[in-house]
Amino acid sequence: MQNPRAIRIEQYNYPLPDERIAKHPLQERDACRLLMYRDKEISDHIFRELPSLLPANAMLVYNNTRVINARLRFAKSTGAAIEIFCLEPKSPADYEQAFGARGECAWQCLVGNSKKWKEGRLAMDIVTSNGTTCLTAERLPEPMAADKSQAIVFRWDNPSLSFSEIISAIGEIPIPPYLNRKSEASDRNDYQTVYSHIDGSVAAPTAGLHFTDDLLHEIDRVGIERREVTLHVGAGTFRPVKSDEIGDHDMHSEFIAVSREFIAELSATVEVRPVVAVGTTSVRTLESLYHIGCLISKGKWNGELPQWAPYESSEGKLSASEALAEIVKYLDTTGDAMLVGRTRIIIAPGYDYRIVDAMITNFHQPQSTLLLLVSAFVGDEWQRIYTHALDNGYRFLSYGDACLFYKHQKS
Repeated sequence: MQNPRAIRIEQYNYPLPDERIAKHPLQERDACRLLMYRDKEISDHIFRELPSLLPANAMLVYNNTRVINARLRFAKSTGAAIEIFCLEPKSPADYEQAFGARGECAWQCLVGNSKKWKEGRLAMDIVTSNGTTCLTAERLPEPMAADKSQAIVFRWDNPSLSFSEIISAIGEIPIPPYLNRKSEASDRNDYQTVYSHIDGSVAAPTAGLHFTDDLLHEIDRVGIERREVTLHVGAGTFRPVKSDEIGDHDMHSEFIAVSREFIAELSATVEVRPVVAVGTTSVRTLESLYHIGCLISKGKWNGELPQWAPYESSEGKLSASEALAEIVKYLDTTGDAMLVGRTRIIIAPGYDYRIVDAMITNFHQPQSTLLLLVSAFVGDEWQRIYTHALDNGYRFLSYGDACLFYKHQKS
């Protein structure tokens, strides 16, 4: 396997005029356009045609994460506005426990206008259907993290309120910065997939935004089976590659959770039926499973998949089925019904896809790690694909149109 460390990010640039970035979604989610690339051919479709474009025996895998109202705005007595962006829970570190916390919890956060908040507590009064409370925020005495985030403890004086209820009442959906606009009331619905139900992301798995309940029912009707994984999307997904070479880019770490039942099913069928991943987050989760299984087989799994693990020596590598079976055996040993961990995987040209046969995704930013992931899947054809999309009026990025890319068919 080619090691991508020497890849220069400038090779993955393309012109993207601001007017081609969709600032809002279409009124009908599944009415967006769908570019399909298969057997070196490009064809144009509408997203609701998807069931007829997928193999009848496909397994469709999507990310069930739900975007939280992660952006909290406090006002100091001086009038200075301080924005706190909750990235991930710190104490308790478990997402479910953090959202259910009553009275106090700590999160790793980004702080906007932090120079105006040098010390002390921030406070705001909140009125909800479960009563009123005073919410405070205070920095913990810990050094700033490499991503400039800080540990902040939140406290509130109404024990009937959970932290989830608090952020639902006063937080804002953190839409992508490249939309160049503030969050609107419509984003609370628009920036969630219809199947989201596990709270934790600060960005949506946007390829899934095109699905509707009716489209999912049609997918079921034609016999395509649907499965879920969880990857809580972090703010790092928007972080541009600032280094000249990929080897100098530090990938962010993201939480993943996949059931033992699904991993066992995947192990039994991955060699014979096509796996279609909805979005790059599902791609990253599924492909991480393979490498986690390899680490488990060597006794080297410590809870987080390192960024460059997939590019180490390929000698003695397991088949996809074998690697997944290693995870099942591991979970049977621990007695856990769910594989829970973190992944830092970077998928770039030179990567050998082990699980995913086709992916549904949106059009990604120039010089981004997500564009590298696509290029690893379709090769240099990404340039022809993106040129076709630009020449034919496709809408780009989170609220834009979609793609269906095929690697090969399993027989």
